[in-house]
Amino acid sequence: MSIVLITLGGTIAMGGVDAGRPGVVNRLTGADLTAAVPGLADLGTPLEVRDVQAVPSASLTYRQVLDVVDVASAAVAGGATGVVVTQGTDTLEETAYLADLVWPHAAPLVFTGAMRNPTLAGPDGPANLLAAVRVAADAGARDLGTLVVMNDEVHAARWVRKTHSTSTATFASPNAGPVGHVIEGEVRVLTRPERRDPLPRVEPDRLDGTRVALYPVTLDDDGLLLGGIADTHHGLVVAGFGVGHVPAGLAPLLGDLAGRMPVLLTSRSGAGSVLRHTYGAVGSETDLQRRGLLNGGLLDPYKGRVLLRMLLAAGLDGAALADAVARLR
Repeated sequence: MSIVLITLGGTIAMGGVDAGRPGVVNRLTGADLTAAVPGLADLGTPLEVRDVQAVPSASLTYRQVLDVVDVASAAVAGGATGVVVTQGTDTLEETAYLADLVWPHAAPLVFTGAMRNPTLAGPDGPANLLAAVRVAADAGARDLGTLVVMNDEVHAARWVRKTHSTSTATFASPNAGPVGHVIEGEVRVLTRPERRDPLPRVEPDRLDGTRVALYPVTLDDDGLLLGGIADTHHGLVVAGFGVGHVPAGLAPLLGDLAGRMPVLLTSRSGAGSVLRHTYGAVGSETDLQRRGLLNGGLLDPYKGRVLLRMLLAAGLDGAALADAVARLR
């Protein structure tokens, strides 16, 4: 039984400063990270460390994340019980969800990070890393897909959100709650969400060439920024008001765009679902669906963009794409 630790960059790996450069910038290696975790060596689980890419999470690309998934998949195929990935928290909710869409193994793939870097009082990285390794090694975490472990909570990647810019309790799953906890060193899985079939692997060149825009709707929105978007992008995610509403004047424009490319309707609220047939005014969810927009359900705008880009890069369109969104939303 062994765990593979794949390290990227991020706050969890920021360990010092460079002269003349404000802020923490120096990257800790995986060996540095593990050496700073009390109790990690006492778990009795061999840990194989792989320093992959020193990339701040704000600069990660889909291709890099899928490369990490490939490394993790090869590790599991080689006998690893589970895999832990450390990275920055800025995009962790998106990278973990992207990994979850394609992760085919029963072995857990666990993402973690930190909100307080090691130069501050009370850094949370060591505790998060220890908890993540515990989860990756635990038999109860199998068949849960990709997980995010932070603050002794275990979250399903498809539900987790970063909800605060600085709090160590930033990661939450507003629509579902955590699937488990780490309590006194013991992993307690409370619920087992249904696993969904992984998406087929997408060729990197097709993925790089697929552009999906994200448009948040705002008060008195005239839609001017959407002009020409169908000429530059292959899909659009709309973050609408509340249950999936937009200003009445924006509805015809979105309907026209939906006739030219897939347009996914989500909510900008942070929790809750886009409705399907409660309201019927112009610009309501019912009206927008009638104009051809796809209902994003419980997908938040960021995960909606990840999903739509992956589906388009896989070559799905029309009814096949609509069916996939309905299955995964």
